[in-house]
Amino acid sequence: MPDTNKQYDEVIAKCREMFIYKMGDYGPNWRILRPETLTDQILIKAKRIRTLEINGVSKVGEDIWPEYMGIINYGVIALIQLDLGYVDDVDMSREKALELYDKYINATKTLMIAKNADYGEAWRLMRMESYTDMILSKLQRIKVIENNGGKTRVSEGIDANIQDMINYSVFALIKHNESL
Repeated sequence: MPDTNKQYDEVIAKCREMFIYKMGDYGPNWRILRPETLTDQILIKAKRIRTLEINGVSKVGEDIWPEYMGIINYGVIALIQLDLGYVDDVDMSREKALELYDKYINATKTLMIAKNADYGEAWRLMRMESYTDMILSKLQRIKVIENNGGKTRVSEGIDANIQDMINYSVFALIKHNESL
C-alpha cells in the first residue's frame, strides 16, 4: 500500500520549492491581496483545469499539473491572509513568509491525516475530474461565505474549505505521480 504521508510530503516539497522561486522573483507581494482576490485566483486555476479536462487540449502548451500546484500555493497564501489580513505595502520578509507557509501546510496535512483515517483513503477511489469538481464546489461555498461577511451558522468556515482544496490538489498530484 502506498505511503500517503510520504507522497504528500513529496508533492509539498515541489510546491514549496516553486513558492521559494516565486518569492525570489517577486518577494511576498501577495501580502497586498484581499482574501476574495485569492479566491478568484484559485477559481481561475480550477476553471482552467476543468476546461483542459473537458477539451483535452491546451492552447498555451501547459498541462493541468502546475495549476494544481498553484492551487496549493495560493491556498496557503489565502490561509495566511485570512489569519493576518492584507496590507497596502509588503510587510513581511521572505523568511517569515516561508515560516508561515510551513505552519499552514503542516496544519493542512494534519487535517488530511485525520480525515484520511476517518474516510479510509477514499480519495484514492475518486476520479481525477472529481478533485476538480470538489475544488470548484468548495470555491462556490467560499464565495457565499465571503458574501455573507465570512459568517456561517453550522458549516465549516473559509479556512476549512481552503484546506480541503489544498488536500484535493495534493491528492490529484499524488495520483498523477503514481501514473508516471
